[in-house]
Amino acid sequence: MTSHTTTAALANLFEPYQLNDTLTLNNRIIMAPLTRCMADAALVPTDDMVAYYARRAEAGLIISEATIIRPDAQGYPNTPGIFTQAQIAGWRKVTDAVHAKGGKMFLQLWHTGRVAHPHFFGGGEVLAPSAQPVVGSVPRMRELVYVTPKAATLDDIQGLIHDYAKAAQNAMEAGFDGVEIHGANGYLIDAFLHHDSNRRTDAYGGTPANMARFALEVVDAVVAKIGKDRTGLRLSPGAYFNMAPDSRDREVFDYLLPELETRDLAYVHIGIFDDSMEFDYLGGRVSSYVRGHYGKTLVGVGSYTAPMASAAIAANQFDLIAIGRPFIANPDYIARLRSGAELVPYRDDMLATLV
Repeated sequence: MTSHTTTAALANLFEPYQLNDTLTLNNRIIMAPLTRCMADAALVPTDDMVAYYARRAEAGLIISEATIIRPDAQGYPNTPGIFTQAQIAGWRKVTDAVHAKGGKMFLQLWHTGRVAHPHFFGGGEVLAPSAQPVVGSVPRMRELVYVTPKAATLDDIQGLIHDYAKAAQNAMEAGFDGVEIHGANGYLIDAFLHHDSNRRTDAYGGTPANMARFALEVVDAVVAKIGKDRTGLRLSPGAYFNMAPDSRDREVFDYLLPELETRDLAYVHIGIFDDSMEFDYLGGRVSSYVRGHYGKTLVGVGSYTAPMASAAIAANQFDLIAIGRPFIANPDYIARLRSGAELVPYRDDMLATLV
């Protein structure tokens, strides 16, 4: 296939996309959030991270690596934060560099929930919807075995909601164009949305509306602080990471997705590593299920090649595509697609350095 043919076949990926009244993306390709564990000991972004993101500014939108909203949110080593002035200043260097190259960038807000570990925050309790532990140990630090979390009290929940909103405000101070709330992949918000991890019988458990309440309250608090045009949300309706599936989970998302549609967010981002996975209780792929229940801007993800993504967008399966590992291997990913140049294959050893 010639470069001309390749570029023509992918033309819809390079179209500008009006995310909302205030944000227009230069193309439909998003750099997915990629946890790299490269912040310094104080969880401040480094100069290497500044260069790393700046080299990828040609993406229509960069979503930062997951960034913890407060100390007890940490579940992996050297993940950046957004709760100290030093961290805000470190991220400001990143956003300045990305904006200088014409890029746009959202910060992904993260609390790891029951896969947090006291090792990272000097001891204390791990918060989750219920006292249901995850089996296993911390990636990159396998000597740290997961602990049984504390079921968050109503006061704990209000504190968490406040801290998500404060983190969003901090992200604006750091120069981000918006935030993506991480509500997927078994972490804190997602744990409220699935029966395996949410065994509560109060206002935050037991029924679809109750189980969706925390996610919606976090969204509403962030929107109140920075605006709906600056707020996105990542979701995993199919339980597959850090939790077991339950057919009752579908009822929670059947309730949640229409509620989110009324809030007119910047986007909803599907949180799955491989969109070829099918879930019986969702009737197939997660992306097909979400599109059937959510009609506004949807970001697809999950091992898509550029031709696959172009075809999916043409078929209205989603509006934007998030690309992950190929962006690690190819800082010039967009330029390579435009020219038809061959992509450098991703290798796991690339995770050890920022290029």
